[in-house]
Amino acid sequence: MKIIGIDIGGTKCTVILGNVDSEGQPLVIGKKVIQTSDYPDPYLMIGRMQQELDHLLTFYQTDIKEVTSIGISCGGPLDSVRGIVLSPPNLPGWDEVFIVDLFQKKYGIPTAIQNDANACALTEWLMGAGRGTSNMVFLTFGTGMGAGLILNGKLYSGTNDLGGEVGHIRLAKTGPVGFGKAGSFEGFCSGGGIAQLAKSIVSKLLNNNETVGFCQSLDLIDEIDTKMVATAALAGDPVANEIIRISAEYLGQGLAILIDVLNPECIVIGSIYARNEMLFKPIIDSVLLMEAIPSALGVCRIVPAELGDSIGDYAALCVAIYKDKF
Repeated sequence: MKIIGIDIGGTKCTVILGNVDSEGQPLVIGKKVIQTSDYPDPYLMIGRMQQELDHLLTFYQTDIKEVTSIGISCGGPLDSVRGIVLSPPNLPGWDEVFIVDLFQKKYGIPTAIQNDANACALTEWLMGAGRGTSNMVFLTFGTGMGAGLILNGKLYSGTNDLGGEVGHIRLAKTGPVGFGKAGSFEGFCSGGGIAQLAKSIVSKLLNNNETVGFCQSLDLIDEIDTKMVATAALAGDPVANEIIRISAEYLGQGLAILIDVLNPECIVIGSIYARNEMLFKPIIDSVLLMEAIPSALGVCRIVPAELGDSIGDYAALCVAIYKDKF
């Protein structure tokens, strides 16, 4: 059984042609990555997605009639019932885009869309780090910060698809801006937020004629990103480690809130955390010991996503497979 996945992110979009194995699990046949910044207009991007999808079908000698469904994973807010993308903060210009209709009309195939955090939560729950749990939280910790919630063995998306928008929680009065709010969970714990924090700290140090190993000139400030900070932190750079410490402390505070409110068995964290667990874990563990209800913390594991950088591919394909179960 052939399926198609579309993973729409703030920095890149991926078109995936997949298959379903005998156990109902998705397998990637082939994919194409497109940089979002190359196509700022959503309709240009969708046109490019469809063009790349056509190329994949041709390359893998797949007739569109062999494809049973299309799944779209995208950052919220969105309306999964009507198939509309509703102005996600990481996708400027994507205002009320009826993306499901655009794919269904072109290909004549049942199409569904789901919040990317929900889709990733479902995927890690079914085939990743959350297997066997009844109550699990998945945190994206990528370009943005969002959560997917598995509660009592079911995906919980809220009344109008806004369940799990934890990035909007304000953790401090001031700080990097995420989800349109300074000092938010997303501001401190996302790729964009950590880059903002780093640029602010490095600028102050350089203006005070202090040395920063991974950025030695104010002219290079705009080049700072989270990957650069993490690499420098792993190499022992004190400024980079301070930036990571700040992010990790706020991550611990956010996790404590989730543990106290939801009492999950497992919190699975993707992307930046999954790639840099050794930098974050000692700090969040110390914060959790101070902030979380001990008995709730005692039954909750904090683990990196198992599916790594492929989780977005599998998540989009899972939306296609389980489109009737959301």
